[in-house]
Amino acid sequence: MITQETILERVMLLIGRLAPPGTPINPNTDLAQDLGMESIKVMDMLMELEDEFDISIHLNILMDVRTPAQLSHAILNLMEHADGTV
Repeated sequence: MITQETILERVMLLIGRLAPPGTPINPNTDLAQDLGMESIKVMDMLMELEDEFDISIHLNILMDVRTPAQLSHAILNLMEHADGTV
């Protein structure tokens, strides 16, 4: 089974590709405030994450997710539910 650390690494790599060049990214970076990610980039990010992890991410997840760490935790939860484990 994939770990949250592995998910976090992948999430941060993807965010790094979408963030402005040279922007430092860590697990607690605020996607909106620190990176200024606008809605189109967020949608691109979610679509890539869905493909990467073979899950469906609902937009309402963004109400509770502000950082890569929170996003990786949410993805892990979605993957566990998709696999039938809790």
